[in-house]
Amino acid sequence: MNFSMANPTLVHHFLESSAQAYPDKIALIHEDVRATYSYINNNANQLAHWLIDQKVATGDRVIIILENSLEYVISYYGILKAGAVVVSLSTDLKPDGLNPLIAEMKPKVIITNHRFERLLQACDPSLIKAPKIIIHNPKSAWPPNDYDIVSFEEIISASQPLNSEPGISEPLVHETNNVDSKAYFTGPESLNPDSLSSIIYTSGSTGKPKGVMLSHKNIVSNTWSICQYLNINHNDIQMVVLPFFYVMGKSLLNTHMAAGATVVLNNKFAFPASVIKQMADENITAFSGVPSTYAYLLHRSPLAKYRDHLPSLRYCSQAGGHMSKQIKQELRQVLPEHTDIYIMYGATEASARLTYLTPELYFEKMESIGKPIPGVTMRILGSDGKDAPHGEIGELVASGANIMQGYWNDSVATRKVLDQNGYHTGDMGHQDKEGFFYVTGRKDNLIKVGGHRINTQEIEDVLMETQMVTEAIVLGFPDKLLGNKLIALVAPKNTDFTESHILGQCLERLPKYKLPSEIKLVKALPKNLSGKIDRSRCFALCA
Repeated sequence: MNFSMANPTLVHHFLESSAQAYPDKIALIHEDVRATYSYINNNANQLAHWLIDQKVATGDRVIIILENSLEYVISYYGILKAGAVVVSLSTDLKPDGLNPLIAEMKPKVIITNHRFERLLQACDPSLIKAPKIIIHNPKSAWPPNDYDIVSFEEIISASQPLNSEPGISEPLVHETNNVDSKAYFTGPESLNPDSLSSIIYTSGSTGKPKGVMLSHKNIVSNTWSICQYLNINHNDIQMVVLPFFYVMGKSLLNTHMAAGATVVLNNKFAFPASVIKQMADENITAFSGVPSTYAYLLHRSPLAKYRDHLPSLRYCSQAGGHMSKQIKQELRQVLPEHTDIYIMYGATEASARLTYLTPELYFEKMESIGKPIPGVTMRILGSDGKDAPHGEIGELVASGANIMQGYWNDSVATRKVLDQNGYHTGDMGHQDKEGFFYVTGRKDNLIKVGGHRINTQEIEDVLMETQMVTEAIVLGFPDKLLGNKLIALVAPKNTDFTESHILGQCLERLPKYKLPSEIKLVKALPKNLSGKIDRSRCFALCA
């Protein structure tokens, strides 16, 4: 594996080491922007120095509200270089959702652009008057003297210092490709691998979003493991359609910056045909997505027609939740024969990744999430807290250097998932005799209907097997007679497939007690910006 760094210990070393090894190489492509490693690194340095001059200290939080862009990447690594903590927030937030997060984080700085000026201006003024606000390409009029507003362009247009600028701290010295050089911007002396690097909010798909605290060590260890098993190298060109505020999107950025690869940003997945065309035009070698990403590519894009126009596509990877067997089979048929498919499993609390299934076992172990990635240990624990025998259902519990420090300001929630055994994922599953793991559903997806405990994931898979729907979710609602009743919300492939047609197909595959009492058709299931199904909005549609 071609890996540009020697012994990375801090997340921003990824960028710095690649900037040393490949200074003039294109690191980032976004529409008309093509930015080199040295350009990004120099601008991140400039931002870091500005933050330090503003007395931003190790552990201080800096909020980013930006879509995937060059400015996001500069901000992300610049904040880390200064020793501060990156808090990336969803670009879909409204004022009532943003206010409590700002209050919880108490940021020293907020970085955004003109698209989100109105959002900030609609927030509680007492929350955003204290932090400095950096705005890329500001366009709104802010009340004079009420807010501390700085232009992003003004900060990065100053002279660009080297990583080893005096007054920061002495840089580490290492050798890369037999060249002795001072490559690392170490930031404040108090910064170390155990220092908090990022706070990433969970999607909230299984409850209230929580701020996951990830150290530099957490992210560096997971990045190294992912680069190993995917063999990410400086020749790779990764298409990114997942937002960087989502842990999987952030992982795509870090792994490819670490390897000296190229990242292509496409924020227009609502128009999947443009994504496929750009994959061909840019000779994309890697594509990653969540289950809905691939459902859209299969059924709402010309992916099949481009099969012979993707000669460089080395692999596709999937994480972000359970993907049905039906989608997996269709995907294998449509993708080029030479393109490997990696099924992966992880969590925000694990810095991204926990397990993966090697492509050669794609069909043989299709319903498995594979084995742990390097540096991770996975166990199945029964209700007695002991290791469950092979084949028996228990909870997946993971341990490794990548496991989070805990939830921000929530010790109660932290104690519920972290103990001497590791991180309790909340997912139920089993391990076969060959050591492969399987997820059968979440603890909170088991619904009691008429005395039967039902796993909704099984019913969702059957709905997909009818080949009448592109996506489906099954929800439980209180019922006076049964205790709970099941309602399925599905997106049919075409208007010929009615509720009765779909239900009839399910009847051939499921016992009556597992049949949804009602099927509701929608054009598409509601999702958050990371592509995950928004359960709360699905409940609202079914109510």
